[in-house]
Amino acid sequence: MPTTREGSGESIAHDDGRRGDLEFGTLPGMLARAAERFASRDAVRDGDVTLSYAALADTVHAAARALLALGVAPGDRVAIWAPNSWRWIVAALATHSVGAVVVPVNTRFKGGEAAYVLARSGARVIFTVSEFLGVDLVAMLDGCEPPLTALEHTVVLAGPARDGTIDWERFVGGGAGVDAATAAERARAVGPDDLCDVIFTSGTTGAPKGVLCTHAQTLRAFRDWADIVGLREGDRYLVALPFFHTFGYKAGWIASLMMGATVFPLAVFDVDAVLSLVVRERITVLPGAPSLYQSILAHPRLAAYDLGSLRLAVTGAAVIPVDLVERMGRDLGFDTVLTGYGLTEATGVTALCRAGDDAATVATTSGRAIPGMSMRSVDASGRDVPAGEPGEILVAGYAVMRGYFDDPAATAGAVDADGWLHTGDVGVLDPRGYVRITDRTKDMFIVGGFNAYPAEIERILQRHAAIAQVAVVGAPDERLGEVPSAFVVLRTGASLDAATLIAWSRENMANYKVPRTVHFVEALPMNATGKVLKQKLRERLRGT
Repeated sequence: MPTTREGSGESIAHDDGRRGDLEFGTLPGMLARAAERFASRDAVRDGDVTLSYAALADTVHAAARALLALGVAPGDRVAIWAPNSWRWIVAALATHSVGAVVVPVNTRFKGGEAAYVLARSGARVIFTVSEFLGVDLVAMLDGCEPPLTALEHTVVLAGPARDGTIDWERFVGGGAGVDAATAAERARAVGPDDLCDVIFTSGTTGAPKGVLCTHAQTLRAFRDWADIVGLREGDRYLVALPFFHTFGYKAGWIASLMMGATVFPLAVFDVDAVLSLVVRERITVLPGAPSLYQSILAHPRLAAYDLGSLRLAVTGAAVIPVDLVERMGRDLGFDTVLTGYGLTEATGVTALCRAGDDAATVATTSGRAIPGMSMRSVDASGRDVPAGEPGEILVAGYAVMRGYFDDPAATAGAVDADGWLHTGDVGVLDPRGYVRITDRTKDMFIVGGFNAYPAEIERILQRHAAIAQVAVVGAPDERLGEVPSAFVVLRTGASLDAATLIAWSRENMANYKVPRTVHFVEALPMNATGKVLKQKLRERLRGT
């Protein structure tokens, strides 16, 4: 029988009549249940490696014993700075199983950016790789600021280890001396309200903040996500979205394992690799940012690929042309295309379109609130605005974060006394409760599915010796949605050109943050209080 959720009149039918958090309790509980139900089914296929659900559970158990051998205690933070792979999944589930907290780290980060997250979280262990896209991530942490005083162990998931690090095989082997019953007891001791991860996201100050999320929040939100979008047992899910993001991590492999689907991790997005995998592995589910589908549709040999297995696409994170939704069905063969709205501070999902929504609804809205969640649109005074009028979107319900890690002031600034999360997004709620995001009160913009925060980019650019002032805004881009554009005031007597600054930026920040254009100006437009008038900069970009 369907169950009616608190705070929602919507019913969601589950095969067992229960919510994800009540069915599984914790992520270790979810894995154990999946290993029982889908034992021989493939859980993960990654290149030459295939793990059945039973084998995945055994591999996670071995890695959990290894973490115990390193002395990892409940509540300790364990970072993962690596591309998508089966070992990423095992490392995360093993961390959950010993009661520790996963700290995903953006693989686009440079050493200093990653070091900030590691130091701020107090991570004791990091799983990483010695080579990714031609860069040695382990080496990038050498000599970084701030110092990593809490970090005790570096485990290399792939590539050669070096002095002071542990390769994957030696790490797993180190757990042989830990009694299996001890590891099993530790997993049973994990509670639904224990933290499962701290995911760092940047705010208007530019300093990344760690969002606290529990096992129960994750399981409830993404079981409902799976039910609403129609993810099901036997699906073959190509996860091109990065695991360090909630979309690839929770709407990706966690949702898949809950439902009995097979996960195909993709380390680096490449159109030819995606199309080949879809054909060879008969992929059925391919979520992603709109730019993913636009890149596929633009492939010159698209017609040569048999994409008949595709049935489900879930997208969001940017304004989507109606024509794109229609072409995804017509030219890529998806039976279902849905969009959604979420933010890390609300466990990654707040609203979703539903199967049966027309193309215009899917393209121009982000759906309506998932069961157990509520949305409001308010004016500057906090009063609700009528349906159809813009206001700041506020979100409340079980999925709202437990707070920012070790930052009560920032938490109080984001979540009010009544439990409403102030998203900083301006949107319109229609009479059906569907939300259309129209602007951002925060200056964040989205580059091909990645959140880019101007204050953070500006903070890094300010380190350049030639720069006196800088302001960053999003510039329209046909493929990526928006890209960074920097307005720079040079120090007196300093010399700098755009190409040099862009090259410097590529060495000091993730690629999606790098300004694509640089405008040198005498002064930045400011109001009487000294605040940069970024709207004037956006108007300049538009030529208005």
